[in-house]
Amino acid sequence: MTFIPASMDMEGSNVKIAVLSGKGGTGKTLLAVNLASIAPESVYVDCDVEEPNGHLFFKPDIQSTETVFVKIPEVRASLCVGCRQCVDFCRFNALAYINQSLLIFDEMCHSCGGCTLICPENALSEKNKSVGRIQIGTSDNVTVLTGIMNTGESSGMPIIKELLGNSSLNEEFVFIDCPPGSSCIVMESIRSADYCILVAEPTLFGMHNLKMVHELVTLMGKPYSAVLNKCVDGDNPSEKFCIDNNIRISGRISFDNKLGTLNSNGMISARVQSTYRSMFESLLQDILKEASHETVVGSKR
Repeated sequence: MTFIPASMDMEGSNVKIAVLSGKGGTGKTLLAVNLASIAPESVYVDCDVEEPNGHLFFKPDIQSTETVFVKIPEVRASLCVGCRQCVDFCRFNALAYINQSLLIFDEMCHSCGGCTLICPENALSEKNKSVGRIQIGTSDNVTVLTGIMNTGESSGMPIIKELLGNSSLNEEFVFIDCPPGSSCIVMESIRSADYCILVAEPTLFGMHNLKMVHELVTLMGKPYSAVLNKCVDGDNPSEKFCIDNNIRISGRISFDNKLGTLNSNGMISARVQSTYRSMFESLLQDILKEASHETVVGSKR
């Protein structure tokens, strides 16, 4: 049976929900894949392009693979007069003029194209460089988009931009599985999100990392709530941080050996056991209700 939140009408709308955490291993992907699996006709976007693992759960039928390119400069040595204007222009130290030759360091280049524009001799042009790929597939009701960065690349930003510009994101429900942390690639992952879920563990370290992503979503003006994972009896520093900072807690997931076993075996628990399906259905309903409320309130501001 397909789950549709009874308490709100999302028909005809498009809601993008980003799931993020301050560190890896908190249960971010666990939450994202289960929520996507129970929403009708959803899209799951794996923006953790350095270590994507959502596809290990969905095991999608791959429909297409697209290579992601960036533009990098190349020099025609016969036209270069050694003026060094391009070297002086580049703020990323991607160019150097040594021993009467212009050297280009691809890994330092940010593909701004400025060096090709400033060269008075037209000695610089641009060429394509592959930085990764995007796989698009299906798994039951879910369209699965996976970004995979080439080994050795310095940034996954171009791949994330391509992922979030894909036409598949016009579906009603989109779940963005962000990279861990609060760096630039995380900022790019949540830039177009309508609502953010902050996943945290019940430890001091978990609280510290929750604080990082909380600062990020606050800085970017995103509506959000928290989901506390691996909860046990006793002190929960992450819960205390939420209470002290007036952070809404959408759900608490207890430490559960069976859930952990299913997850470690690459299984989507909501698809294999009704108890977990009900848990994630209830959680999704709460999140969508809050996301809808925030959208209405935000439009009146």
